[in-house]
Amino acid sequence: METIRKIRCAYLRDGKSIRQITRDFHLSRNTVKKVLRGEATEFTYARTAQPLPKLGPYEDALLERLRADADQPKRCRRTAQVLFEELQRDGFPGGYDSVRRYVQKWRRRTESLPATVYIPQVFDPGDAYQFDWSHEWVELGGAVVKVKVAHFRLCHSRMMFCVAYLRESLEMLLDAHVRAFAFFGGSCQRGIYDNLKTVVTKILLGKDRTFNRRFQQLASHYLVEPVACTPAAGWEKGQVENQVQSMRRRLFTPRPQCADLAAFNAWLQDRCRMLAAGHRHPECPDRTVAEVFAEEQSRLLHVPLPFTGYKEVPARISTTALVAYDANRYSVPVTAVGRPALVRAGAERILVVQDGVVIADHPRHFGRHQVVYDPWHYLPVLAHKPGALRNGAPFRDWELPASLTAIREALGRYADGDRQFVGILGAVPLYGVDAVAAACAEALTLRAPSRDVVLTLLSRLHDTPTLPPEELPPHLPVLQTPPQANCHRYDVLLTGGCHVAG
Repeated sequence: METIRKIRCAYLRDGKSIRQITRDFHLSRNTVKKVLRGEATEFTYARTAQPLPKLGPYEDALLERLRADADQPKRCRRTAQVLFEELQRDGFPGGYDSVRRYVQKWRRRTESLPATVYIPQVFDPGDAYQFDWSHEWVELGGAVVKVKVAHFRLCHSRMMFCVAYLRESLEMLLDAHVRAFAFFGGSCQRGIYDNLKTVVTKILLGKDRTFNRRFQQLASHYLVEPVACTPAAGWEKGQVENQVQSMRRRLFTPRPQCADLAAFNAWLQDRCRMLAAGHRHPECPDRTVAEVFAEEQSRLLHVPLPFTGYKEVPARISTTALVAYDANRYSVPVTAVGRPALVRAGAERILVVQDGVVIADHPRHFGRHQVVYDPWHYLPVLAHKPGALRNGAPFRDWELPASLTAIREALGRYADGDRQFVGILGAVPLYGVDAVAAACAEALTLRAPSRDVVLTLLSRLHDTPTLPPEELPPHLPVLQTPPQANCHRYDVLLTGGCHVAG
């Protein structure tokens, strides 16, 4: 380019002849004439054919290896150095640079794909929301834990909501929706999901899906039409995909620290509100996300009652009055042994239902091979086996009121101390644990720790509880003349007469 400029300036500005220019710049006349007759300020040279004097005989073998690698993942493809060494073993006499240039040129030509083009989407207020999961690391109670975070995003206002769990199961997904709709103040007409196993049971042709039955009940309750994306097409819910990445940078870097999962979820909700109040809406730069969300809330679908988000599965009650769920076992009343039951697993509680009645309620545990006991479930068995009170697994570390613990220690000096203490515990279903504890405290004050004293104090301080009426079996005969409590009949008998029932 510098030489072309000098030639043009010497001829057009300085008035030199072509002969003088060729002599001054040591160029041929044809080169000078080419510059002066054209308007080009730059000459380029493109080789039409690349000679391969040494690689030519081995080009087919190299192409065969490159095509075989094209179907493999990138980490499984051979490098140019490996291909060069293989050609050397075949007798290739050339150098590495020729093989490297050929491989780069071939891969650049075959792997260059057109850029993906996306179409901007516009959503009406209350039209749709998007959902996705992410896995993050947090510190809960001093321990590093991997949590599963459920992400929600309203497509119109871009309002976000996040809640974390220790599992990614169906009951967690249902509970996340209940919390999200309570946080937003309503639901949308459509929910956009990818093909989660907990949501989509079967992928059919096109957009048709078979959804989980329990998830369909949730969608029906909140008046939501679930829509599943095309497999491997994350851009169809690009808003929540971007939210996952942005939240990871904003909230999980550095690693957050909280006392427990409940405190962490409260912190997540506060952070979502702060981010919405401090960020401009991408389509309305003069307003924040929180301001647009406040307008959208009136367009959301409002349902008065929340959905009971649990997963219900049949369970077998073992002879030790335990039901198993998620690699853990939970106790039930011993009277339920031998009959079928259902486990209603929620995000925080485990309920056991029998004949439509909840017979056990436990906080959910997320470890493995743990046994959760409620000692009161085994009270009827203690009445027949009081010796189990000492070594029974449900009664280890049993947290009782201080007066009950004290009277148990006092009764331990007697041979029948366990039986007496079980008799005291048997009064709890009738009078309540507080009343029994107060009677035990008074018996200790009187220095008379015994079952009979405690039961006597209970009968004095409280009315005799009314027991539920017993239903007579249908096969017994019906009493035609009910007995009458009349002492006058005995006076008649003492005088020598007889009493006839009227």
